[in-house]
Amino acid sequence: MDHISIVKMGQGPAVFLIPGLSSPRAVWDSVAPELAKTHSVYLVQVNGFAGGDPRGNLEPGVLDGLVSDLHGFMADRGISGAAVVGHSMGGLAGLMLAKAHPGDVGKLMVVDALPFIGTLFAPDATVEMVEPQAAAMRDQMASLHGKPYPDAMAQQIAASNALKPESRARVAEWVKAADARVSAQAMYDDMTTDMRPAMAGITTPITLLYPFSAMLPQERADAVYQGAYADAPQVDFVPVGDSGHFIMLDQPEIFAETLTAFLD
Repeated sequence: MDHISIVKMGQGPAVFLIPGLSSPRAVWDSVAPELAKTHSVYLVQVNGFAGGDPRGNLEPGVLDGLVSDLHGFMADRGISGAAVVGHSMGGLAGLMLAKAHPGDVGKLMVVDALPFIGTLFAPDATVEMVEPQAAAMRDQMASLHGKPYPDAMAQQIAASNALKPESRARVAEWVKAADARVSAQAMYDDMTTDMRPAMAGITTPITLLYPFSAMLPQERADAVYQGAYADAPQVDFVPVGDSGHFIMLDQPEIFAETLTAFLD
């Protein structure tokens, strides 16, 4: 496909696992083999991440292309009502898929993603307010293509997204391996996509996992995430303590237990 590739494991009810920005399908390694014992596990990866061919992802519209390719894949195989799990940008893609093609998604697990990331900068943020910063970040990131990725930058990104040293090491390697041009465009798409007006119309049941820690106390995390999803008709909020953005790495046992409960 132009924007994604998919690897299937196992047999049974369909579950799609969508990674976040710059992340490979390996982000699900801690849960995919066990899931494959009872499910058809579809491991999604954005073209250009993990050193892959970027194909159609050098043009604007990476996020829209991800959703379109995923819908087409399901339609071609007669898959409907699937369980969809998305982390970060993958969670936003899950919301987009549930809104545009509600028959595709029977239930949705969102792992630390907001309907509009701009609210992290200001509660009243709009796409128009965020776009200049998003464009500048996109251009800066894209300029790294063809050069050795600065280790200090990769380590800084990892430190802001994971708490445990082993988690940070994996995130840093994933950041370095991704095509900087694809990561740049995907980040821009993520930052300029606002799903807030659509949330009231997403009737798919949502399970939202979000982290809290000393850096983000639970009271603050509760306010941010529960406020962001207040308009969605069906949401089960699952706060996970002592974790950064990569919950499946920082708290793998809790993540696996929550995923099992979600699928059951």
